[in-house]
Amino acid sequence: MRNLRFWLRRHQAVLLLLFLVAVGLAGFLTQRYHWQWDLTQNARHTLSPVSQKMLDTMPGVLEVTAYATLQDPQYGDLRLPIRDFVARYQRLKPDLKFKFVDPAQEAQLARAAGVQVNGELVLSYRGHSEHLATLNEQDFTHALMRLARGHERLVMALTGHGERKLDGGAPHDLGEFGRQLAHKGFRGAPLSLAVAAEVPADVSVLLLTQPQAEILPGEADKIKRYLARGGNLLWLIEPGALHGLQPVAEMLGLLLTPGMVIDPAAKELGFAPSTAVAAQYGPHPVTARFDLVTVFPHARAIGVNDDPDWHVTPLIETAAPSWVESGPADEHAAFDPRRDVAGPVVIGRVLERDSEDGRQRIAVIGSGEFLANAYLGNGGNLDLGINLVNWLAGDANLITIQPKNTLDATLSLGKSAAVALALGFLIGLPLLFFSAAIFVWRRRNA
Repeated sequence: MRNLRFWLRRHQAVLLLLFLVAVGLAGFLTQRYHWQWDLTQNARHTLSPVSQKMLDTMPGVLEVTAYATLQDPQYGDLRLPIRDFVARYQRLKPDLKFKFVDPAQEAQLARAAGVQVNGELVLSYRGHSEHLATLNEQDFTHALMRLARGHERLVMALTGHGERKLDGGAPHDLGEFGRQLAHKGFRGAPLSLAVAAEVPADVSVLLLTQPQAEILPGEADKIKRYLARGGNLLWLIEPGALHGLQPVAEMLGLLLTPGMVIDPAAKELGFAPSTAVAAQYGPHPVTARFDLVTVFPHARAIGVNDDPDWHVTPLIETAAPSWVESGPADEHAAFDPRRDVAGPVVIGRVLERDSEDGRQRIAVIGSGEFLANAYLGNGGNLDLGINLVNWLAGDANLITIQPKNTLDATLSLGKSAAVALALGFLIGLPLLFFSAAIFVWRRRNA
């Protein structure tokens, strides 16, 4: 009984001691170990696998300098969100060096770095640098892609015959795809072989789309000489005549079945039957771990001759119920075994062979519209297009799914919800705690 009274008199001191020990232990653990839980939609406070992969492909020191004042007249303290943002990358890349420079105190350094706005980031890696005026994962990771690439890759699109423009804004053009390429370190430019003596030697990828007018024999010869030198090619072929590109198709050993692909699965997704839906992808670096749906409007079958010089991989294949329609490709089209070609249909192939400058790479896709402005946002079309160009340019290590956009960045509340939330926290919770305190006090003094 005496021991019980002893411990009862001292239980408060024991509890206080245990509390202090627990606090000290927690402080010690926080210094040695770091845990983080991201409960936001889309995990916007956690780096995506794309960003993590980019950091893995960048050995060596990455320097990030933030030019931010201590207090911005409009946004207040910019340094805290910048520090928290960069810390996500530092946790995965310990050799990421980060520092602040106050452009007001060190104006000469800011001018020398070409800084334009308060809060601008300058990323430096292996002698190359990138500037960022926005603070989000997508732009930051795109900058890492450009730095990892080392220098711009030149993508030239044949023009002068009514082809789709890589910088055009019309629905049938490829302007948005060209802008996405620019974010990732590619420079797009038109190429008129009626003027240029040859395809420039520094072209990483030559882009051919469907001409509307005949390509002159001399122009086709220049393309063939480019391929003979080991040049890389992305060719978006559409149904119908090749308008002077037949010699190029023959050089590559292509067999182009007349007609358009009809895919019954397209109707279930809200597309016209003349839109082919990719059902499966061949084993290839372009499509490794790629499981996104892609759509190919007005597609044609791509076949090849047996040529020992080329290693050919079927890349994109439609589902078995699809077929190549030899008649009108409209909603009334039905499979006719006497005239049509049964599916599944290969609508994309890649070709490779050794050349003097390394490995030559060709990609032939049987749809000119799958990268057009009107269809680029469907499924994984953009991802597949970027993967193709990365592989063709020899940057297979940069093949990945594109960085995610940020969701749920803001919380929008109506007036009634905001008032209810304020009353609950400012009045409701204090009253609840006060009532609980009175109840406990009365119980102890009863």
